[in-house]
Amino acid sequence: MKKDFECTDNIKIKTRSQNPAAETQNILVFQQNGSGEKKMEGIRRYGDNRFSLDIISINDSLPTIIDDTTPYIPRNFQADLVLDYLKHPDLSHDLALVCHNKNIPVVASGKKLRVKGTLTPPT
Repeated sequence: MKKDFECTDNIKIKTRSQNPAAETQNILVFQQNGSGEKKMEGIRRYGDNRFSLDIISINDSLPTIIDDTTPYIPRNFQADLVLDYLKHPDLSHDLALVCHNKNIPVVASGKKLRVKGTLTPPT
């Protein structure tokens, strides 16, 4: 929907139309024990159906060190963006490496990961 607006000095300003049929962004969420539920609720509530959420929840009791993360982090996923709400540092690190190899950006708020393509804003 395109509209023209006039300023008080009679100069017409054209606005750029928004594309209501814009493509849905596929977001894959990794969470541990419900750690991402509040953020996902916000995406669902305010995202205007622009996002498709797939969720991988890990609710197991985990060892202090995880040498092989493949039982927890699948390697065959596709997404436009990955959100990391994992609490275990080994899982977060390996998830970031897998996403880097797949060229998928990761947002891992509050983490100290140093993997290219991983954004770690403060919480």
